[in-house]
Amino acid sequence: MTNEEYQREVLEAIEAANVALKALKQADSDLQSAGNWGIADLLGGGFFISMIKHSRMSDAQKHMDEARWALEKFSKELADVDRGLNLGLDTAGFLDFADVFMDNFFVDWMVQSQISNAQKSVRIAIRRVQEIKEQLSRL
Repeated sequence: MTNEEYQREVLEAIEAANVALKALKQADSDLQSAGNWGIADLLGGGFFISMIKHSRMSDAQKHMDEARWALEKFSKELADVDRGLNLGLDTAGFLDFADVFMDNFFVDWMVQSQISNAQKSVRIAIRRVQEIKEQLSRL
């Protein structure tokens, strides 16, 4: 691969990182909102609070699905530029978060815990993608 082709691959990987980060950050925001509404729900928020919380969870699920797709694409782009640089993204560790909290809508405490766990996974993914993007920018 020529240097020009390699640089093009690096730019494609950086763009894929940007797409993944956008989806991850939106999912993080949605999870934060769902968590806030979840606290209100735990304090006896009632039907409307619960509906808003579930709406935010649905939004988060959509963005986490987008992030899953974007992380898979990013991982493939990284394979094109990973010349022994060990930039690899362990997508197996990050791709599971998308289904973490959607299994149980009936027990508010469990849902709140699942929201928190999903948000932690999203934030880990954000940090790792940002680290790799910074490494790519230095190539």
